[in-house]
Amino acid sequence: MSRWIWRWMAVLLVAVATTACGPSTERVFKSTNISGATFARDFALTDHTGQTRRLADYRGKVVVLFFGYTFCPDVCPTTMGETAAALKALGKDADRVQVLFVTLDPERDTQALLSKYVPGFDPRFVALRGSRADTDALIKEFRLAAQKVGDGPNYTIDHTAGSYVFDAQGRVRLFVSYGGGPEALAADLRLLLDGA
Repeated sequence: MSRWIWRWMAVLLVAVATTACGPSTERVFKSTNISGATFARDFALTDHTGQTRRLADYRGKVVVLFFGYTFCPDVCPTTMGETAAALKALGKDADRVQVLFVTLDPERDTQALLSKYVPGFDPRFVALRGSRADTDALIKEFRLAAQKVGDGPNYTIDHTAGSYVFDAQGRVRLFVSYGGGPEALAADLRLLLDGA
C-alpha cells in the first residue's frame, strides 16, 4: 500500500477511536422537551392533608405533575404505577423528586378519597384538588383536554394523558406522554437531577 493510504487509514482509525471512546456531551431527553413554554406556570390547590400548596413550595426538587382522577379505569393508575417504578429506579435520588397528582374530578375526588388513593402508589406522592372553577382554570393554564363523558354517578373523563416535569428551579421542562415506561421517565429525571 502507498504511504498516502496508510496515513489516511491511521487518521480514520484515530477519528473512530476518539468518537467511540470519548464521553458523549449530548444529553437528550426521551420525553418532549417544552423548556421555555409560557404556560403551566403555577397553581394554588389544597393537598390531601388540607394544606394549601403552590408549585413554588417544591422549589429545589424536580416535580412530576399529573392530572387525572381516582375513578379512571386505566390511564391514571397505569401512569401512577409507572411513575412510582421510575422513582424506585432512582434509589436515594428519588427523595429529590416530588410527584403531584391533580384531580380533574373534584366533585367525586374528596380529600379523604385522595388521601388513600394517591399515597397508595408511593407514600411520598401528594394529591391536590381545587374547586370546579380552580380545576377549569388549571385545564386552561396547562392546555389540557378534559371532557366529561356520560351522565349519572359513573361518568368518565376523557383527558390529556401525560405528565409535566419541572426542574428544581420550578421551570416546566418536559411533557411525558402516556405509556413511555418507567425506564424512560427515570432517565429523564436523572438528567434533570444532574442539572440538564
